[in-house]
Amino acid sequence: MDERVAIFIDGSNLYHALRENLARTDLNFSEFIKKLVGDRTLFRTYYYNVLQDAERNPDGAREQAEFLTILKGSPYLEVRLGTTKRSNTGMVEKGVDVMLATDMLAFGFDGLYDTAILVSGDGDFAHAAQAVKNKGRHLEVAYFESNASRDLLELADVKHPLDKTYFQDLWWGRSRNLRRRRGGVGRPRGGAQRDGQGGQDAPAPVRVDI
Repeated sequence: MDERVAIFIDGSNLYHALRENLARTDLNFSEFIKKLVGDRTLFRTYYYNVLQDAERNPDGAREQAEFLTILKGSPYLEVRLGTTKRSNTGMVEKGVDVMLATDMLAFGFDGLYDTAILVSGDGDFAHAAQAVKNKGRHLEVAYFESNASRDLLELADVKHPLDKTYFQDLWWGRSRNLRRRRGGVGRPRGGAQRDGQGGQDAPAPVRVDI
């Protein structure tokens, strides 16, 4: 029986990890997904991020819309978007982590996949990951070492360390410049921190040309 794989991508986490570790974000999602799945059967890929506020950041919202249009063209990929809300520490993301964790749990409990690949190093997903494993599903984690939670990695049946070598053939172009002609992974301008996290707003990325 073919092993069915579901991929859950924490878009904000991946964007900032790529930017901080490799100084580029022009990831070819289709090729990235193929590499993660290998010779197994892809059930579906789910991409989670925050929806840009068109009133507060019209340029960022327009660029994100163009990027998401390209992203939605990838086969068997669905986009899930949360929102932002103003707090005393700035703008925070609302609902993104909850959506990802809920989908991973629900689809696993319903037996829609055999293996979940979580593209994130966020330790907030550890409890959901453990629950998925308790239902007999396998868990793989794709992560950057510098951005990964030990609690999450200890739960992984298989680890996919992400580094410069891993992404060598997965870029749209050759330049290491953050400014691209094609859609990158991240949020265009106007970053927001995760709900419940203190500190300053996440640094706003440079413009993403689609």
